[in-house]
Amino acid sequence: MAAPRTPRIPKPRTPKPRVPKTAQTMAAGQREISISEFFTKNRHLLGFDSPAKALLTAIKEAVDNSLDACEEAGIPPRLFVEIRPDRPAKLGLELTSVEEPESDRNGGKAKAGGRSGNGTSRDERYRIIVEDNGPGIVPAQIPRIFGKLLYGSKFHSHKQSRGQQGIGISAAGMYGQLTTGEPVTIYSRIAPDQPAHRVRLVLDMKKNEPNIISDEQTIWEKDHGTRIEITLTGSYKRGQHSVDTYLQQTAIANPHLHLTYKDPKGDIFEYPNATAEMPVEAREIQPHPYGVELGVLAQMLADTKCRNLSAFLKEEFCRVGPKTAEQILETAGVPERKNPRKLVQDDIQKLLDAIEVTKIPAPPTDCLSPIGEQLVMAGLKTGVEADFYTSVTRPAAVYRGNPFQIEVGLAYGGQLPGDELARVMRFANRVPLLYQASACAIHKAILGSNWRSYGLQQSKGALPSGPLVILVHMASVWVPFTSESKEAVAHYPEIVKEIKLALQEAGRQLQRHINRRLREKDAFKKQSYIQKYIPHIGDALQEILLLSDPEREEVITVLTDTLERSRKL
Repeated sequence: MAAPRTPRIPKPRTPKPRVPKTAQTMAAGQREISISEFFTKNRHLLGFDSPAKALLTAIKEAVDNSLDACEEAGIPPRLFVEIRPDRPAKLGLELTSVEEPESDRNGGKAKAGGRSGNGTSRDERYRIIVEDNGPGIVPAQIPRIFGKLLYGSKFHSHKQSRGQQGIGISAAGMYGQLTTGEPVTIYSRIAPDQPAHRVRLVLDMKKNEPNIISDEQTIWEKDHGTRIEITLTGSYKRGQHSVDTYLQQTAIANPHLHLTYKDPKGDIFEYPNATAEMPVEAREIQPHPYGVELGVLAQMLADTKCRNLSAFLKEEFCRVGPKTAEQILETAGVPERKNPRKLVQDDIQKLLDAIEVTKIPAPPTDCLSPIGEQLVMAGLKTGVEADFYTSVTRPAAVYRGNPFQIEVGLAYGGQLPGDELARVMRFANRVPLLYQASACAIHKAILGSNWRSYGLQQSKGALPSGPLVILVHMASVWVPFTSESKEAVAHYPEIVKEIKLALQEAGRQLQRHINRRLREKDAFKKQSYIQKYIPHIGDALQEILLLSDPEREEVITVLTDTLERSRKL
């Protein structure tokens, strides 16, 4: 028998002497980071942290852009959304869309299957297509809109819109490029008498600039509109966080939208518009004084072209007239003729304190485009089968100088399951929020409401249970999302307060409905007892009053008719 081997003990490594670095050598390693480089490494911040979520996020960004473009142009939106599996041609599935030559599909010949170069299965690759009937995009603007992060027209605009940061759609193309190496393809046409353009581009990650692969005129049957195609690695699943749920809820929150959706299996779903009326156009306004922070106010004073403080207050803010400006400056103890750029820190603080104690009218609502109480109910009726619907739209309020409105819709009873927790639909500027519910102010406000007082069952710290759907919509010139992925609303006290007030008002209407149903149920129960004994009452009266059989039948008929009339009342 061989002797056991002695384990070999490695010799300890002698550490190399540490070379001290100077400020000059450390400075040599510093360099500017491109925004596209940052989000390439941190794409989870944009909502591309899993294949299933990435597929949803890419479609959401494209749909948001299409709806914003159609509404801004005053065109009733008609959207087509398709998720197409991107598989080898030998499987018999088409890889591309309108007029795309075979050589363009994979930058050359189609690959023969197996695994792609990035280590992911070809079965997980999808081509998403979003097409609209909007105004189209001027050809010169296409590369920057779809191939440059932080490029857009809505960041500085003080009115409601779905897009805010100019990141979403270019980030979706960047994700597709990272996971499949495929460029983004855009079709655009701005008028029937203008040619359609087909542009294929990629994003230069280091420079945050678009690289155009091809830009050519093409034949497209649409008179005007935009079509975007992105090939990406994703995972298609059904359920609460699926693309199907997102599109269904988008149709509910946008009753003017006609949507056609083709899923990866080839099934087509139509969501016809519930109204032909377009939403009220949101108009750009100045910020409201309430909630403006010290640093923001200081920057506004430094940037203004006004020559005195009175003009600054009236021109740079909304709802500030001559009397209100005079009252603010008098309270602050600052001369109205003073140059805004010459204010010192102490004067700016006095001005901010005076704004907070001055009574200023609520901001105008023409910068917002809420769904409206009637259309909230119309949208719920198209997507939820229930017995009772109600909706509430709160007056405009302000957080950090930004106007916002809260809308709540409830659907109760009908075909909804009565032994499950209530289903919650969260929206911000008509866009469904499907992820990060626990981090959202909307979800927390629902949990913090006392639903037991409205006739529902509710465990501590949980959603109410019963056949209930709760829809909450926040419309704002700037929605305070918790991250760039725009999945949850931040917990500002003003926002939470307005959500709770709207929920309470809608809850009281629901309570009246539930109480009325309970009374009807109790009355029906009592009437059924009476109806059961009406024949016996007729027999007793016949014996007491010596009535004939026809007279007995007449008495029973009178009693039955009286009971029926009381039931209707």
